[in-house]
Amino acid sequence: MLKQSLSHKLLQKLSPQQIQLMKMLQLPTIALEQRIKEELEANPALEEGKDDDEEEVISDTDDSEINDDNEGDEKTEKEEEITQEDPDEDKTTQEEKETDIEDYFDDDEFPDYKLEVNNSSPDEERREIPIVAGAGVQDLLLTQLGMLDLDEHQDAVARYLIGNLDDDGYLRRELLSIVDDIAFAQNIETSETELLKLLHTIQQFDPPGIGARDLQECLLLQLKRKPATFVNEQARRIVGDMMEEFSRKHYDKMAKKLDVDDEMLKEIIHEIIHLNPRPGDSVVDSKGSVAQITPDFIINVVDDKLELSLNSRNAPDLKVSREYSRMMGDYSSRKDKTSKEALTFVKQKVETARWFIDAIRQRQETLLFTMNAIMEYQYEYFFEGDETKLKPMILKDIADRVNMDISTISRVANSKYVQTEFGTFLLKTFFSESLSTDSGEEVSSREVKKILSDCISAESKKKPLTDDKLCSILKEKGYNIARRTVAKYREQLEIPVARMRKEL
Repeated sequence: MLKQSLSHKLLQKLSPQQIQLMKMLQLPTIALEQRIKEELEANPALEEGKDDDEEEVISDTDDSEINDDNEGDEKTEKEEEITQEDPDEDKTTQEEKETDIEDYFDDDEFPDYKLEVNNSSPDEERREIPIVAGAGVQDLLLTQLGMLDLDEHQDAVARYLIGNLDDDGYLRRELLSIVDDIAFAQNIETSETELLKLLHTIQQFDPPGIGARDLQECLLLQLKRKPATFVNEQARRIVGDMMEEFSRKHYDKMAKKLDVDDEMLKEIIHEIIHLNPRPGDSVVDSKGSVAQITPDFIINVVDDKLELSLNSRNAPDLKVSREYSRMMGDYSSRKDKTSKEALTFVKQKVETARWFIDAIRQRQETLLFTMNAIMEYQYEYFFEGDETKLKPMILKDIADRVNMDISTISRVANSKYVQTEFGTFLLKTFFSESLSTDSGEEVSSREVKKILSDCISAESKKKPLTDDKLCSILKEKGYNIARRTVAKYREQLEIPVARMRKEL
């Protein structure tokens, strides 16, 4: 049975503009440039450059004043010409105009300048990092394969094997699986024995260790190419028979099995650790590139004061196309169906362009406002660069200062970098939890990590400091911290346990 009822609901909805702003707020500089490029390609009403509507108005006014004197005579002549024109001809002309306008809207081709992002001035200094490009590891292997005297079948199977090597130069797949794959993919019948024989041939190629199926085989392939000295022979024994002891750094057991002293064992270990565990990386890949960090914020010390600036790439000059603005005014004065459809299209594009420009502007203001609060909160650190000056800081601390939601602060801090006079850092690394010292003072966990890292750097590698010992050292310095917290911070610093840091 149907019933009618009244109900009250309290809902919170975000407008499309707010959603667009939130998405753009979390984008780093490089991603923002790509987003702007996509918008320029999708919306022809959006253009690069400063908005020069005022100049346009002044120019139009000047032109109208200059032409006022001649307007009367020209108007009289035009009226006479219109009177003498054939009505059918006038109708044809109007139809041609409408056809031209429709063709314009159906045309997907836009000028090149609308499809490119260029936020730099001609006088701006351009600093580009050269990217080294060369033949990939597979290209190098295929070149060496071409030098062998193989029949067509063997060549096809060997090429398929090379194609299955990963970026590190390893063959991670089982040979039996490759037998099935090559049968289905290329209709080539082969066997596991033939694949193994061809794999051993590929393993003789350069770079040494290529085509190995695991780390142990990779190291052995490299050691077999070295001269047959005592050190190399013992290195082969360690890799072949004592890989577990070597990986766990049980040096006493290895020295006993090899019957060598510590100095000789140190020389043998030195030979092994200088082998290449990733032979594929030794060849420059044509797809490789140099990773480059583009800072979103720049902090400089000027006249003993901190100055914050936003990377100019975050503030591009965008404007609404004057042509589309004029078309919108032109179509709004017409009443036919085609003009109404055209007006809807143009109006949508113009409004979308204005929303996008406004979102970019709000993004700039939010980024600067939030980063300025972070800079003021960590003023001593950004001024001196001493990590011990870092204060405990969480997202809520900055959210309360700028009167924004915590999620907004999180979006600002995510994937953003700040360039200082002592390095470029990920912004979210400055947010840390607080710890209490014996004196009751609140300190940042990053300060504790710095002390922890310094202690490990200064330790004796023959007897590395255990987590219990590190905990005791921190307590002596006044930091009341548990051993499990020390282990957590050590792992966050990507420092292995004491046993794995041991050296001869």
